[in-house]
Amino acid sequence: MTEVWSIDARTGEKVERVGEHATTEQVDAAVRAAAAAGSTLVDAGLAGRATLLRAVSDAIEADADAIVAAADRESALGPTRLRGELARTTYQLRLFAEVLADGAYLEIIIDHPDPTAIPAPRPDLRRMLVPVGVVGVFSASNFPLAFSVAGGDTASALAAGCPVVVKAHSGHPLTSELVAAAVRRAAATAGFPEDVLTLIHGRQAGTGLVRHPLVKAVGFTGSLGGGRALFDLACGRPDPIPFYGELGSINPLVVTPSAAAERAEAIASGLAGSVTLGVGQFCTKPGLAFVPAGEDGERLVSALGEAAAQIPGGAMLTPSIHEAFVEGAAARVAHAGVRTVLAKDGEVCPHVLVAPATALDDLLVEECFGPLVMVVQYATEDELFAALDRVPGSLTATIHSGSDEGKPGSLADRVALKVRERAGRLVWNGFPTGVAVTWAQHHGGPWPATTFSAHTSVGTTAIRRFLRPVTYQDAPAGLLPPELAEDNPLGLPRRVDGRIEVRG
Repeated sequence: MTEVWSIDARTGEKVERVGEHATTEQVDAAVRAAAAAGSTLVDAGLAGRATLLRAVSDAIEADADAIVAAADRESALGPTRLRGELARTTYQLRLFAEVLADGAYLEIIIDHPDPTAIPAPRPDLRRMLVPVGVVGVFSASNFPLAFSVAGGDTASALAAGCPVVVKAHSGHPLTSELVAAAVRRAAATAGFPEDVLTLIHGRQAGTGLVRHPLVKAVGFTGSLGGGRALFDLACGRPDPIPFYGELGSINPLVVTPSAAAERAEAIASGLAGSVTLGVGQFCTKPGLAFVPAGEDGERLVSALGEAAAQIPGGAMLTPSIHEAFVEGAAARVAHAGVRTVLAKDGEVCPHVLVAPATALDDLLVEECFGPLVMVVQYATEDELFAALDRVPGSLTATIHSGSDEGKPGSLADRVALKVRERAGRLVWNGFPTGVAVTWAQHHGGPWPATTFSAHTSVGTTAIRRFLRPVTYQDAPAGLLPPELAEDNPLGLPRRVDGRIEVRG
């Protein structure tokens, strides 16, 4: 049986044995234990699950020092960044408690019977969303807290009423164990079985998790290759299940000529910081920047190189990520159409590379995970739009516009309409790194950014992934769930006979 070790990301040394890769039998046991605990989540109702989420948040905060210390050693992200990430993690747990208190996520719709309806008499129909069942969650490498054991996927699944089985990331196994222990302790404190969340380790265990017949949906944040393999596995099951994967994103950023003329240096400074944040290991890093050719564009490129040169490199999350960055950067530096502004062969440090729009090919529009930005210079609007047609689906797209472009029909407006076709979030005159956890947030996008562009992994509507609609037709009043009762005892928002019912 393969051992699981906590490894120091800065030195590469084994520090602590955490456990072992789960066997097929252990994966089965973990899933079955979670499934057995699932009914308690449903029976607890909205208020009960909200209590659970708040208890989990409190437990993680109580163990913050140990969790941050382990995460820092395993990720090299630094205590400051990790304490901020822990705060984000506990915040989103509490935010989903607010989602439950609000209740609108249930999408309750009631159509009363109408014997005169056209084209045929209408029965009594009452619709709501219900939990899908056990959810498998794959932890992310670059966010050992906010996108991992108790991250957004887990928080939204528990809020929906779904028990969770987490496949820990190999890059931070001790952190995963500490957070899982906090979650399970909180569950017991709140009156739930600890097995509302179970944890497993190992790549084969992850495959077994996706295949398990009791798993009804999967949330994943990771590489394109690994995610695509698991996505295909989920679709190829005898009973296919939804696989909500976030797989990779180039996140184009467009600077209009007017914006470059007005504030080239300011844009360059902000772009350098965004590209190198977290050693470039953010899924929203702007990896492709479209800049006008000419004097203003060159001024921006020069300032970008100078600003990036002042930012140190650092340790990457795992040896495999380090190796992939070094190889990817070298391939781009060697590209015939690329001019190097800033790079160091074989080192993890900021890279600023420049290519004309006419040189774009599959390599140059592919994500390079790490502190590298490809600047694409366009000479005409036609070149810009032709180049944008080559950009794959992304989580974000950013438009830097001039002060005279805030009106319909301007170049900035036309760029926004173009990039909206292939991005889930449009950022104006800013930078996409940093994803606010809010009601209106959307963290998703067309393939290969995600497997389902209609859904988000950040924000309150992330809960929708782990729910399915059920309609009750002519059900006896005594057998209706309380959410669908005629007198609305829970005071939930709902649409009745086509009209939104306002709570008193």
